[in-house]
Amino acid sequence: MRIGVNVPNFGPGTNPGVLRDWARTVEGLGFDLLMVSDHVVITPDVAEQYPEPFYEPFTTLSWLAGVTERITLGTTVLIAPYRHPLLVARMAANLDALSGGRLVLGVGVGWARQEFAALGVPFAERGRRTDEVVAAVREVDVPVWIGGQSDGALRRAVRLGDAWHPLRLTPAQWREGVERLTAVAEAEGRAVPGLAPRILLRLTESAVDGPDRRLGEGTAAQVAADLAGLRSDGVDAVVLDPFVGDPDETLRPEVAWQALAAVAAMREEFR
Repeated sequence: MRIGVNVPNFGPGTNPGVLRDWARTVEGLGFDLLMVSDHVVITPDVAEQYPEPFYEPFTTLSWLAGVTERITLGTTVLIAPYRHPLLVARMAANLDALSGGRLVLGVGVGWARQEFAALGVPFAERGRRTDEVVAAVREVDVPVWIGGQSDGALRRAVRLGDAWHPLRLTPAQWREGVERLTAVAEAEGRAVPGLAPRILLRLTESAVDGPDRRLGEGTAAQVAADLAGLRSDGVDAVVLDPFVGDPDETLRPEVAWQALAAVAAMREEFR
């Protein structure tokens, strides 16, 4: 099971030097993937969670490809409807070639209505447009992970994706999602795609209990148990997301690096 990291490419503490330090830290700790997020226009609904500066993912990953050597690079997730399918396919193919075949493209349909309006993209057409983007990218042989937990996302993952890439689920939501994905695959007469969840990484001194606890949240022992469980479920890759939710966290990346170092110390158990 490969283990990766979602690196914040946004927020008040983020700049080219910090992104470089993130990349070198993640690769130096031995993680397998380095992934970044996507927004194009930082409209008020986006800025509430992901304030400027927000570095565009293809540009950012091109920069980070030059300061890393082996780590796989990717998006979690590219908002597919925002760009023309042929443009996405061309950029993905170029980045994959320039990085030495290190790209994986996680995609999703998006949620920020104000950003859709600013880009002139009909919100109601985001599912169809996402399918068009995924089909174009598949033609250039770049692996595609499909984000989302909706019925449409699960069908898209089964029909078009190399892996299903849900975000920040609780253990119960994860189990339910895998069951639903399996049922969709059986109904479609297709194989179940790979599993590549993105989970929260929030280490705490005391155990976190209750139904709202998300995978990757709690003591080191709880996180280790979550990773072991995902490996037992046949997960191909898991992406750790150390951004808890406060943009000011980007001013103190060392806190996240310490949590990642703790996971890195146990990672051999889950390969």
